[in-house]
Amino acid sequence: MALTYYVWGTVILLLLIWTIKQVNQFDRGVKFRFGKYVGLMQPGWRIVIPIIESWVRVDLRVRVFDVHTQECVSKDNISIKVNAVLYFKVKDAAKAILEIEKFEFATAQLAQTTMRNIIGEFELDEMLQQREKVSTKIQSIVDAATDEWGIKVTRIEIKDIGLPDDMKRVIARAAEAVRERRANILKAEGEVIAADNLASAAKTLSKSDGGLHLRTLQTLNDLSADKSNTVIFAIPLEILRALEGFKDKGKK
Repeated sequence: MALTYYVWGTVILLLLIWTIKQVNQFDRGVKFRFGKYVGLMQPGWRIVIPIIESWVRVDLRVRVFDVHTQECVSKDNISIKVNAVLYFKVKDAAKAILEIEKFEFATAQLAQTTMRNIIGEFELDEMLQQREKVSTKIQSIVDAATDEWGIKVTRIEIKDIGLPDDMKRVIARAAEAVRERRANILKAEGEVIAADNLASAAKTLSKSDGGLHLRTLQTLNDLSADKSNTVIFAIPLEILRALEGFKDKGKK
């Protein structure tokens, strides 16, 4: 008799263990009875009657998928390779199970096709300079399409844009030309400023008696600091005119 009670107790315990299911805080359970959806199982211990009932566990945490490299053609007909990272989560567990088969795979595939289509709407320069804009547009389209599956696409980030080798060389030459143009502009602006300063200095010296002679003496002093220099004296016309004036006075 005691053995019978022990056997029945063991059977009941096993049935309880088989019947009780644990749903974690980050999960939801989609419950079915005789194959018909009957509701969601919230976090905690829940009863699922064997044979009669079944359930599917759905993780509600954000999932990260690598959108594999895609061969795309930009609006200006340049072939490029693009890959991205997709972030999404399940916001309605029932829809994710009832409305779509393998929602993870379906969402990743939709992101790939949408990325190819959207990149075809942008020129290469726009994609390189406005990556965030391209990513946001892809994310909004994929999010709207997956809404009926109970999926929320939180973010899509374009990770890398692969360019053909000849296009890389073209971009490098263009960048070099831009830098050279900026250098020439800066040099020309410097020359303009220097010319203005020289003109202003010349006006000041011309208005001051003996100013030009003082400037000449200062220049000679600077040159004499280096003994290897050969100095050729250029005598201003004012000095020659002054000497001629002295000669004329002496003759009188």
